[in-house]
Amino acid sequence: MRTLEIKKNDAGQRLDKFLQKRFPTMPKAMVYMYIRKKCIKRNGKKCDIAEQLHEGDVLTFYIKDEFFDVQPQKQYDFMKAPAALDIVYEDDNILLLNKKPGVIVHQDKHYHFDSLVARVQHYLYEKGAYDPEADRAFAPALVNRIDRNTGGIVIAAKNAESLRILNQKMKTRELDKRYLALLHGTPVKREAVLTDYMTKNERQNKVTVHRHPVEGSKQMVTKYRILETRGAFSLAEIELLTGRTHQIRAHMASIGHPLAGDTKYGKRQDGFPYQALYSYRLTFCFTDNAGILDYLNGKSFEVPQKNIWFLKQL
Repeated sequence: MRTLEIKKNDAGQRLDKFLQKRFPTMPKAMVYMYIRKKCIKRNGKKCDIAEQLHEGDVLTFYIKDEFFDVQPQKQYDFMKAPAALDIVYEDDNILLLNKKPGVIVHQDKHYHFDSLVARVQHYLYEKGAYDPEADRAFAPALVNRIDRNTGGIVIAAKNAESLRILNQKMKTRELDKRYLALLHGTPVKREAVLTDYMTKNERQNKVTVHRHPVEGSKQMVTKYRILETRGAFSLAEIELLTGRTHQIRAHMASIGHPLAGDTKYGKRQDGFPYQALYSYRLTFCFTDNAGILDYLNGKSFEVPQKNIWFLKQL
């Protein structure tokens, strides 16, 4: 007989999901069989595969020792990514990171190891805040994502509860994100809300903006405000009222003011290596209780303009 106590990062998930992560060599059918035959108990009682685990629960196992003795891989892939981060804010639950253009947020088929999430895991591992052996059911994760060639604030959750809360707050739009964009020219209206429709060509990964609904289109709403004019460019603060692919880039280009450096929707060459777009400010605007993150409500965090690459290039 062996026992396991459910820790903070293991709570909030179904029993069967936890067991599949904790015992990767155990076939799924065997997991269900052990539960059905009472070889796995929760707090000394028979349990069901769909039960949600809570912190402090004790699981008792009458199973083969071989499943406990599997040693995890010591060389983790995230160790191949740099551990250096540009940290805007950090506490016990979250990290706010200033992602630089050119860095991808998650691994893809072209970049197998170096990504922002891998850098976060490497950083937390080195400071002793993340132990893959102890937290087999959870790994530090990103809450929002930014295109590879866009810079700005990305939120990382250090624990499972923070991740669940922030994912929900993202869905209910209780996180206010503001962008700075450098536009070619100056719009006639220095402040406006643009309401149009978009379709996406998946093969080309490109958006087309329509003034009226068309088959398969989705509404896109973008609010902009011109802050200042710098030569042939205008600096705009932009707020997304919907969240569509390439929304800022495509929408501003559709009114004749593409972003500097945007070769997909704007000019071919204008001297800027990336699209001049930065998610520079994040405000937590919770409309109801946020649990362990309630202390963040009303707080705003910002990347100083002196640290935004395209403003230094003018």
